[in-house]
Amino acid sequence: MTSELAPAKANLVLHVGARRADGLHELCSLFASLELADRVEVEARPGAEPGDDRIECPGVEGPNLAAAALAAYRSATGADALPALTVRIDKRVPIAAGLGGGSADAAAVLRAADAIAVRPLGRDGLRDLAASLGADVPSQVEPGHALVTGAGEGVERISLPPMTLVLAPRDTGLSTARVYAEADRLGTTRARLDPRRLRELSRAETLEELAPSCENDLEPAALSLRPELAGLARRLGEAGAAAALVSGSGPTVVGAFADPGAAARAAVEIEGAIVTGLGSVAEREDDAADSLEGGRARAATPRRLAEADGR
Repeated sequence: MTSELAPAKANLVLHVGARRADGLHELCSLFASLELADRVEVEARPGAEPGDDRIECPGVEGPNLAAAALAAYRSATGADALPALTVRIDKRVPIAAGLGGGSADAAAVLRAADAIAVRPLGRDGLRDLAASLGADVPSQVEPGHALVTGAGEGVERISLPPMTLVLAPRDTGLSTARVYAEADRLGTTRARLDPRRLRELSRAETLEELAPSCENDLEPAALSLRPELAGLARRLGEAGAAAALVSGSGPTVVGAFADPGAAARAAVEIEGAIVTGLGSVAEREDDAADSLEGGRARAATPRRLAEADGR
């Protein structure tokens, strides 16, 4: 059995450009990779025909991006490259919350499949395949903090200062496409994006240095569709968050705290709130490697990736 962690992400900064001719939006964003993560387990189904895969993901109804990832991998590698597989997803990341949980699951399935396949795709193949699946999948192929540019085709690894995050997800999600359409209607996208500014922000040594620049160009659209989210951001700010904003297309509101104790106290006052730290890539790799049976190492994954709209 192969086991992978699929970490959530939060957008500490999200600048959105105008819609391009291909329908995608340019973006420039600082992605924080979080300790909060789903766990994805993949193993062969003895006696089943290749392609007769099973996806078990309690709580997720309808189409599953993990299933699409596995189907895409089979299409790219051939029918005999993988045995029939069972994929079990232990969901811990809230669904349709602007935290990239589904995309992280899909990327984890790609990594697991590449570890099992008789003809692994390797770095370039995973890069291309992830780009076909959706906006956040490529940045999750190699989990870690990142500066994401273009329509997602640029991913640069960065470091971030220590912080504790309080996530305030909602019971009802928000459609990514609807939020982007609302941003276009409101005219809150930018004519020009400057990745140099965000690259400089990523060098901040403390949260206090970074926090004043934390912003999300999709937040006005999310608040237009869900006005109650503004109250959550206000409560987190009053509780001591250095920055409080909608993550991605929402509806989760994120509060970034320098003091873990203040974060814990703030979470107690908000129903359903989750406290999480920033993720450690090294720890995730060790954890996943320890879970592999048969001594097979995971295939290398790309440092420069691509994505499409669907954040």
